[in-house]
Parts: sequence; C-alpha cells; structure tokens
Amino acid sequence: MSQDILIRKDGHAGRITLTRPQALNALSYPMCMAIDAALIDWADDPEVRFVLFDAEGERAFCAGGDIAKIYHDGVAQVYDHAQKFWRDEYRMNARIFEFHKPVVSFMHGFVMGGGVGIGCHGSHRIVGDTTVMSMPECGIGLIPDVGGTLLLAQAPGRLGEFLGITGDRMSAADAIYAGFADYYLPEAQWDGLKTDLCETGDWEAIDRAALPAKPSRYANWQADIDASFGGELLGDILRAFPDPMPEPIAHAMKAISKNSPLSMACTLELIHRVRNRPTIHYALEQEYRFTSRAAEFGDFVEGVRAAIIDKDRTPKWKDASIAALSQGDVFKMLLPVAGEKLTF
Repeated sequence: MSQDILIRKDGHAGRITLTRPQALNALSYPMCMAIDAALIDWADDPEVRFVLFDAEGERAFCAGGDIAKIYHDGVAQVYDHAQKFWRDEYRMNARIFEFHKPVVSFMHGFVMGGGVGIGCHGSHRIVGDTTVMSMPECGIGLIPDVGGTLLLAQAPGRLGEFLGITGDRMSAADAIYAGFADYYLPEAQWDGLKTDLCETGDWEAIDRAALPAKPSRYANWQADIDASFGGELLGDILRAFPDPMPEPIAHAMKAISKNSPLSMACTLELIHRVRNRPTIHYALEQEYRFTSRAAEFGDFVEGVRAAIIDKDRTPKWKDASIAALSQGDVFKMLLPVAGEKLTF
C-alpha cells in the first residue's frame, strides 16, 4: 500500500484516508491503485456496509492528480506511462460511481480535478465551509476528466459549459447547486458524524445531520449563463456575450482569455456529447480520447510548465487565440484512440 494513503476497516465502514497533505493530497498512481484494490475487496465483504473517503491536513481533500511525472514524461516524449495512469484511474472512477454500497465523501478545502473523481461520484457527498471545488484543467491544457464531463453535462442549464470552460471555483453552496455535492455540514461536526457512521453503519445519519446550504451565486447568474453559453462551438459562445457584459459573463471572460483554446473547445464538445449519452463509461471513454493525446498533440506540457514547473503563468498555447483555432484540430483530439483503449 502507498504510504500516502491509509486504507482500513473501521467498524462498519471501509475507510480510505488520503495522507499526503504536504502535496495537497494529490493523487499518485499507487494511490489510485490502492483505492481500486480496496473497492474490489470490499464489494462483497459483509463487514463493510459503506465506504468513507476523507483526507488529512487542513488545506485540501485532494487538489488533483500528481501531474509532475506526466509532465516530465511528456518532455521526454514518453507517453505510454501517462496513458496507463489515466486508463487505470478512470477505471477506479467508474468503480466508485457504480459501487453498490453507499460511498460517503467528506470534502474539505481544495477539491479539484482528480479529487472530484474520487469525491463526487459517490452517493453521499459532503462539503463544508472551507470547500473550494473546481475542474480547472483547461488552464493546464487538459479537459475536465475523471468523469467530470458527466457531472458538467448534468449541471443546471448551461452551467456545465460555464464551469468546464472557465474552471470557476465553487463554494459548498455552489457545488450543491451544480450537482457536485449533496450535503452541507459545518466541519466541526464531521469527526462526530464519522464516528457515528462507523459505529452504527447507519448512513441515514447524514440526512439527519445535514443543514440547508447557503444560496448559491449561480442561481442569480443562471439566466445570463444560459443566454451566453448555449452555442455549439466555442466561437458561438463568445459571439453570444453581450456588450456590456453582466457580472457572470465578465467573470467568465477573465478565465477564458487565459485558458487553452484547444482544451476549451474540446471540453465544450465533450459536454455536448455526454449530455446526449449520460453514462459514466461513455464520459470516461470520450475523455480518454483527449487525455491519451494531450501530452503529444495538445497543450498539456506547456500548460504544466507555465503553471507548475516554471510558474511564469504565461503559457504559449498552440493556438494564439480562439479565433485561430481550427475545429478540425478539435475533432482530431477526440477521434477514437489508436492505441490501447480504455476498457471496464
């Protein structure tokens, strides 16, 4: 077992705790494999009535995947390791989604990318006052993956397009409104609830403990988002932006101007595809079409360099602007995979 994760049985629960707070509990390949193995072991274990995810440290449940290794492989033009990582991670994400016992996640602090993949596909998704959730992959030349396109496709109205393209950060109330979480509970009460759950196995205690979430700002933004984010292509969305821009559109434009045009256009296409076929397997298969090519043909290596390696925040995307983007390049990124395919 990876030293960055603690897996054990605790009373009636199968417990999975991320123990890598120094790295904001970023998911490594061994961590993903340890989670997958535990879920397989517990599927038919009568002692395990439900699965409980949480994490150590104050800052993050899980701030994403451990992408430094994938970046360095990409620089060396080695791509098969990253493709294996994504294939195996996606199978683990699907296993959480399809698990036939309740899966409870306590998501504090940063919940981003890969953290969404383990925390937001379960049956009881709990958030608190420190929760900051997002799918920010377009900022590093990726797309919202780990099943994120399914969550985005099912968000109210065109909120999924807004969140996927911008990577906007959600509060607890926003995450519940968008369909990424179910329950709000002050974090001071989390340890007591975990103890109660493990001792009794009564996951309905979550329903009794949860409190009403605060109103989400997206409720007030919804009409403007729906009016502007309904276009088929990325350029259609930008042309729909009104002048002057209302607050949510101006807010979106700041992020759009910084993110990878190719990633945003592919994200939009993927959300539209998955909305028409909303299953976890289809979403992950479509996402893998992009991520399997991301380092070799996309903006991923440059995006990670600018954001994480050199930290200059000035990526030089393959397309200098959205206007310069070819829709043909979008479809090339989303063609069926030529090499080893993602299977379940």
